Amino acid sequence: FPLPHWSRTRTTSGEPGGEREREREGERRRWTRRQAAMIPQSSLPSHIASGPHVSPFTNSNAGLQADHRSEDIHVPANAASVPFAVAPSTEHAEVNLGEPRKHTTSPYVTGNSVLAIKYKEGVLMACDMLGAYGSTKRYKSVQRVFKVNETTIVGASGEISDFQYISNLLEELTTQDFCYDDGCTLSPKEIHAYLCRVLYNRRNKMDPLWNSLVVAGVDTAGESFIGSVGMLGTSYTDSHVATSFGNYLSRPLFREFQRDDMSLEEAIALMQEALRVLFYRDKTSINKFILAKVSGGEGVAISKPFALDTKWDLKAFVNPSKHAVGSW
Repeated sequence: FPLPHWSRTRTTSGEPGGEREREREGERRRWTRRQAAMIPQSSLPSHIASGPHVSPFTNSNAGLQADHRSEDIHVPANAASVPFAVAPSTEHAEVNLGEPRKHTTSPYVTGNSVLAIKYKEGVLMACDMLGAYGSTKRYKSVQRVFKVNETTIVGASGEISDFQYISNLLEELTTQDFCYDDGCTLSPKEIHAYLCRVLYNRRNKMDPLWNSLVVAGVDTAGESFIGSVGMLGTSYTDSHVATSFGNYLSRPLFREFQRDDMSLEEAIALMQEALRVLFYRDKTSINKFILAKVSGGEGVAISKPFALDTKWDLKAFVNPSKHAVGSW
């Protein structure tokens, strides 16, 4: 833009100095306002203007040192500044841009088999209390049966921390039911369907929850239900269910002796025999178990930890390598 005439240096004789300066100042302000009106003004949204940001044209890591949100940099730092904004993930904060996300590829602290059978008045579930760190029997008082409400229990084998996450989800559902205060609660079938969706959703994100779940309960109509959900979202229902090694060692006993009309005493005896076989044959098992039952009249009851009577004086146990080739 050309400079206005008042910006050029000149001298005018015979004019009062103070009045001339005031005229020049007024003309200068009017020119500034005209120039500002000719240039369109725009303001950045608050979630963009607040930064910090990483320039897409730099290859240095200087920006990452200021903002550890890595691949979530496009997400606003303040979720309240944009409607329906999702808070940035902090799970992978140290991952550099361009690197793949890193998810859990194998579980660390795990629980083993969970068994469940139907009997005449309800359902019975059992498992040990071991949390194994690899092959080390590290934690020996891990509760792997969770009471959801007065009609449903959930047992889990696999990664303990993932089961704790699932337990938190179920607690949120129970709290929501309580807040509605409409007399309705989730049935075992509904909780089983919900967990199927949760595990299948995480599987589709290539970040599965490393658990095999058993859902058991009795609905308000008195109908017993037992269902299983795998870590990939696969599921089935039956009169008897087992996870992990229990699929191979306990379900043959259930197929032969379990009946839907059996008494509670018969169901407990069958369950204890199945647990004893598991303890004999599964190295990641300990002789510390709990039983949980759900019946139509009494609701949920979880026993205190107990141990089984075992017999180790069999000849095969006394000298297990007697007939083994190359043993010493």
